Formats: sequence, structure tokens, C-alpha cells
Amino acid sequence: MSLFCRAVSAVLLSGVICFAVELQAAPPIRPEQAKSEGKKADEAKFEKSADEFDQAALEKKFTEDMSGVVFAGSYSVTRDNTEAPAEMEKYTITRVSKGENGLWTFQARIQYGKHDLALPIALKVKWAGDTPVITLTDLTIPGLGTFTSRVLIYGDRYAGTWQHGKVGGHLWGRIEKIDKTEKTEKPAAGDAGKEGDAAAKKPSGS
Repeated sequence: MSLFCRAVSAVLLSGVICFAVELQAAPPIRPEQAKSEGKKADEAKFEKSADEFDQAALEKKFTEDMSGVVFAGSYSVTRDNTEAPAEMEKYTITRVSKGENGLWTFQARIQYGKHDLALPIALKVKWAGDTPVITLTDLTIPGLGTFTSRVLIYGDRYAGTWQHGKVGGHLWGRIEKIDKTEKTEKPAAGDAGKEGDAAAKKPSGS
């Protein structure tokens, strides 16, 4: 072997030895460490994306989307670790407006089971990026009781959980815009008859 070849071999061998020494000296990456680093990377990515949202625009859209709508869906009841079949529920929201301290006033009509009442409710709305989450904790609603709930809204759907004392469950459904024709009250049968009589008695050409 020539002197040149021997020199090259020595350099390569020393490089391999140094790499092996550094590899042995480096502490092993534990699974929980790798998981933690991955979580930090995900959180940094989320925070970066959350900063890109225009909060004022999101709140304006929320006000528009939540005014004049019906939450039509179902809710289940969980009692003693057993979840009962879903029942129908309906929440009509005529208007939503933002107040102070993160509270929003919902002008709502609540219909479920034997309950049917209309009232304004002040609720907190928190944001997960561009997604609003209606939040209430131990809130007493007159005529209904004290509730804790989290309801996520995205697009034309909602989903969440609710708790009322020792009883709770899930809720989910669609968000539908109220048809303008539904807002127009139809004349009562008696009024319609009177209008018909008046039309019949009305002279032609007037």
C-alpha cells in the first residue's frame, strides 16, 4: 500500500472513531423527551397560526352567523355511567351582541323536553384559533337550573357537553338560518275571512 493510501485510511479511521466516541457520549433520547419536544413544536405551530387570525373579523362573523339562527339537534343523558338515547332539542337565537369582560348576550328561546322559554343569556365565548367555544360554568338559568357546558361551533354544526348536577351528557346538531318567511306572522283564520269579505265588498275599479 502506498504512503498516500495509508494516510487516507488513517484519516477515515480516525473520523469513524471520533463519531463513535461522540455517539457514545451523547445521552440517549428517551421516548417521553421526544414526545415533549414534538408537543412543543405543535404548540409553537398552533400559536403561530392563531396569531394570524383577525380577532375583530372573527367576532364580526360570529355576530352575523349567530343572529337569526336555530340550533336544531339532539342531546343525550348520562347517568350512572349509562348514556340514554338522544332526544331532540332546539335553541332559537334571534340576536347576539358582545358585551364587556368577554361576555356575549344571546337573545334565545330554549326548547327541550317540557321546557320552552325565551330569555337573554350572558355567556362567555372563548376561541381555539378561529373556532368559537361557548362556555358556561355553574351558570343558573331562571326556570331551568344550574348548568355547566362547553359548545364548540364550526361551520353549520355544533357539538359539546353539558352537566346539570349529577346528570350530564352530550349535545350536537346543525345551525340553520331562520327563513325570513317564518318571521312574517300569518293572519289568523278570522282575520283572513274578514279580509276576504272586505275584498268581496270592494267596488271594482277602485
